Amino acid sequence: MLKDFKAFALRGNVLDLAIAVILGAAFGKIVTSFVDDLLMPPLGLLVGGMDFGNLFVDLSRGGYATLEAAKAAGAPVLRYGVFLNTVITFLIQAFAIFLLIRQMNRFFPKGAEAPVVRECPRCLSSIPLKATRCAHCTSDVPAVA
Repeated sequence: MLKDFKAFALRGNVLDLAIAVILGAAFGKIVTSFVDDLLMPPLGLLVGGMDFGNLFVDLSRGGYATLEAAKAAGAPVLRYGVFLNTVITFLIQAFAIFLLIRQMNRFFPKGAEAPVVRECPRCLSSIPLKATRCAHCTSDVPAVA
């Protein structure tokens, strides 16, 4: 059993997946820091000096002025500002991955598309690939394997 696990763990796909997970986690931290530390403060300044991370709805209606005060009192809150930061982080990550994959696809050759028509051996007109009789000259056409 240990031998089978070793063979599984050292297979190329598993190692590639492990490396991708580690790099993805590091990339996620970089983008999170970009959003929280570089993008949201100027955006908050543009919309009136607000910190999106502190936006919340107090469900207990205790009238707490800040998120920290509500958390200290143990009041239930909806932290929609944190959610907004997370959504922006996700969108930036998804766009960056889209750009990366789009550039990577340039390096791989595109496969030839399978033909959908062929020529009739008698009249040389185009007929569907699976046709057994030509629609133009009505001659029998051998089936394609």
